[in-house]
Formats: sequence, structure tokens, C-alpha cells
Amino acid sequence: MNIQGWAEIALTLGLAVVLGWPIGVYMSRVWNGERTWLDPMLKPVEGLFYRAAGVDPGRSQGWLGYVGALLVFNLAGFLLLYGLLRLQGILPMNPQGFDGLSPHLAFNTAVSFVTNTNWQSYGGETTVSTFTQMVGLTVQNFVSAATGATIAAALARAFIANRGEGLGNFWADLTRTSLYVLLPIAFIVAVVLAGLGVVQSLAASTQATTLEGGSQTISLFPTASQLAIKQLGINGGGVFNVNSAHPLENPTPLTTLITAVCINVMGWAAFFAFGRSVLAKKDVRALAVAAVILLGGAASALYVIESQPAPALVAAGVDTSAGNMEGKEVRFGVPSSVAWAAQTTGASNGSVNSMHASYMPLGGAVTMFLMQLGEILPGGIGSGVAVMVLMAMLAVFVAGLMVGRTPEYLGKKIEAREIQFAMLAVLVVPLSVLGFSAVAAVLPEALAGLLNKGPHGLSEVLYAYTSATGNNGSAFAGLTANAPWWNTTLGLAMLLGRFVPAVAVLAVAGALVAKPRLAPSTGTLPTHGPLFIGLLIGVILILGGLQFFPALSLGPIVEHFDMLQVVARF
Repeated sequence: MNIQGWAEIALTLGLAVVLGWPIGVYMSRVWNGERTWLDPMLKPVEGLFYRAAGVDPGRSQGWLGYVGALLVFNLAGFLLLYGLLRLQGILPMNPQGFDGLSPHLAFNTAVSFVTNTNWQSYGGETTVSTFTQMVGLTVQNFVSAATGATIAAALARAFIANRGEGLGNFWADLTRTSLYVLLPIAFIVAVVLAGLGVVQSLAASTQATTLEGGSQTISLFPTASQLAIKQLGINGGGVFNVNSAHPLENPTPLTTLITAVCINVMGWAAFFAFGRSVLAKKDVRALAVAAVILLGGAASALYVIESQPAPALVAAGVDTSAGNMEGKEVRFGVPSSVAWAAQTTGASNGSVNSMHASYMPLGGAVTMFLMQLGEILPGGIGSGVAVMVLMAMLAVFVAGLMVGRTPEYLGKKIEAREIQFAMLAVLVVPLSVLGFSAVAAVLPEALAGLLNKGPHGLSEVLYAYTSATGNNGSAFAGLTANAPWWNTTLGLAMLLGRFVPAVAVLAVAGALVAKPRLAPSTGTLPTHGPLFIGLLIGVILILGGLQFFPALSLGPIVEHFDMLQVVARF
């Protein structure tokens, strides 16, 4: 550990937050239908989409209509992507000659990209064609991210409404977020990355001469364009098997910084966009501060842990002065790896496949716990701030019951219906993670996929279902997931983790939109000061512990305790 390392981590996390503010202001204008500087260019294109789809963007939908449109759109996206993956072998732009995917792998992959998870049970450069990468996976990287933004936009309208009826129009929210926000920024980032050496090619491969004089075939893909939206959409699923550890996807320290900032900047932007939209900047700033404190604490813990030498390397007499560098995913040192890992597990998606295989046991525990908090630090574009708002509602409800104050948040009274749906969104994560992990830990078909046995194997199982349910997409490695059991159950976990909270948030919005907007009174709990921030952090940690501590005997820490190893094996 040194000052340079701490500064590198602070710079990466700080840039994402600072750049998120102006982008959030712009995103809020897009959500609210206000005029933007892109209107002269994109307004005609937007209108063309509406006419082609037969959509009236001015018609507001109730929460059931909004949910129905969201689910139908994502079902259609799943069916289309599943078909592309299965029929890949006969589709054009397949210079690699790849066959179609198996039914269970196509199911897992289609669900993964539709849910904004981007878990990969396959090696991208050896499995998926150029056409499928561009038309299937990259498109879903855009619209799955935009779907998360629609949830936050609808929830914001529910808070600002005074005895309203509708939450807005899903189709308009989806179109405007994709067209005005994601597409222009992704275009700029893609051009910058391509200029910095990230490959962008439609050719299948190129031949290179090695230093020893031999010949090497290097796979090529339109990487920069997919990488840009992969990061900005807080997605994963790169074209290379090791993704951002690959030199053609992440060639320099500067590309590491750019992509690491991009993976979280839109999540922070959604916080600021929500605050501007609900006219409660101070209150939402408190949510962002809580998220920064938790993420900064996790990054600090990871840096301390990963700066220690790995015991196996010490025993082998290897120079360990740089810390635990074994297998670090972004190739440029422990600080950049730690900043990356903290952000990708604190966000809704990781973009490095098998990213935590080489972490120390406690480091793996930290990354797993970050995901089990609910992917809210800052989470996906919109979905993170939406779930964070549910956490805030739970905090004011509990505090109100304890001190006899009216449970209100952002001008709306919080009652039983809102809390019931909020708890549904929160509890689906531990139920899915622990339920699937418990079955997999004793089922022969599941255990056959584990390369590591004992406590570490159980950690891999727990991490896989945590990552899938949290729509994260990173892995502990050592798990052969391309098998019917794993592809199917991980796909189901992704669906539960994505759409149950989405429906619950929109149900909360439906209940709130019809309520009157109240002015603060002497009985209203302040929700923007240090006391509330501390209360919110406490609620988040307690709810995260619902799955972490019951699974402690299955987690990476048990490798250090003989008694717990016996319990885990039993």
C-alpha cells in the first residue's frame, strides 16, 4: 500500500461521482421531456420510432400498464436473442464459422443479457459470432440498461405527483433514454477507445508473428463499440473470454481508467437525475453519500487485503512486494484492480469474467457482500437508485415506528402497502441466493461442475447465485457453469433478481402516485442529514446480512477455521 495506490482508487471512484452530476442533470431533462441540445437532430428520429410502433408518447400508463409493457418488451427481447443464438450457424456475418448454441446455454445467455446481468458461461471469442455480438448482445446492452432507467423515471414521477394516476409512458421512457442518453455517450466513448488501441474489426482474426518467430492467430471483433455500452450500461459480457483483462479490450492504463469510470458513472448519474426530478436534491444526495461511504469502505478494505502477499506465493519464494498480483484482472496493479472490483460488485454488473478467482479469501468475501447488499452502490442505471429509495423508505418506516414520527419520504406518506412491496424487493435476493445454493450444495448434477471441493467449492456456488440474482455477472471461477443445471438455475436466479424487484418498485410507485404530496411538518423525520445517512447505512448492512451471515459457513472465510470447515462439509 502507498499514497499513489490510495490516490488511484480515490481518483477512479471520485471521477465517476463528479462526472455523474452533469450527466444526471441532462438525464433528468430527458426523463421529464424537457428540451435538450440534441432535440433538433433526434426529435424527428424519435417521432419516427413512435409512428412505426403505433405509440402515443403522451399517453400516461398506470403502474400495471407500465409493468405490462416492460415485461412484454423484455420477453420479446429474450425470444429474439434466444433465436439468434440458436440459429447463429446459418446467419450472416459469421466469419468464425461458429455453430448455434445449445438450448440451455442459449437460454442462460439470452436471460443474462436481457436482465442486464451479462453472466457468461462461454468464451466469447470462441462461441458467439460477429453478427450475434452486434445485433443481439450489443443491442441488449442498450435496451436492458434503458429498462432500468425507466423504473427510476416512473418512481420519480410517483413522488412528484399530487393525487396523480399515471407513471408516464414506458415506450417513451425507453426510447428517449436509449436515443438521447446512451447512444450519444456510447458513440463518443467507442471512438475514444478505438483511438486508444481497443480493437474494432469485422474480420475473424489476424495472424501475428511471436517473439520466438512462431505464428499466432488473434481473434478480432468489433470490440470498442460493444465495450463502450458494456461499461456505460453497467453491463458485462465482453467479446473475449477474460474481457477487460484482455490486451485487445483494455490495452493501457488510460483505457483502464476510462472504462472503470464508465462502469459506474451512469449509475451515479441516475441518483442525481432522480434527485432533480423529484425536487429533493438534498434528500437524494444523502442516498448518494451513503452509497459512497459503503463503496469507499469496501474499496479500502479490498486494498488492504489484496496488498498482502498470497501465502502460496510466499511459500514458493516468489517476490510478493507488489501484493497479491496473481491473476489480477485489469493487469495494471492492485489499486486499479481493487477500484475495478469494488465498483463492479457495487454496481449491478461486473465486466470481467471470473474476476475474483484470484482474490484472497477475505477479498472474495468483501466482493460477495457488496453484491448481497442489493447492487445499490450505485447499482444499474435507475435500478440502483430505485432500490436505494426502497431502503430509505424502510429506514423512515422503522424510525417512525420507534420514535412516534410520521413515516414520510419525499413528501409521501409511507404505509403498509409500500413496505410490503419494498420487503418483497429486498427479500427475493437472499431467498434466491440461499435457496439455489442450498440445493446445489447437495445435488450431484450441480457438484459435478465444481473443480474445487470443500469450503472453496461452496464459496463458488454461493458467489455464482449471488452474482446471478444480483444481476452482476462476475464469477469466482472454478465452476464449470456451461451445463444444464447451472445454465438453467442461474438463468432463473437472474430473472428473479431483475424482474421481481422491478415489479415491486413499480407497484410502490403505483401506490405513491395516487397519494397527496405533503409539505414537511414538525412530525416529519429529516432525510438529508448525518443521522439519516447513518440510519440508512445500518438498514442496508442489516438487510445484506440476511444472506451473508447465514451463509458464512459456506463462504471464503471458512477456509481459515477448522471447525467451520467441518460444518461446511457436513
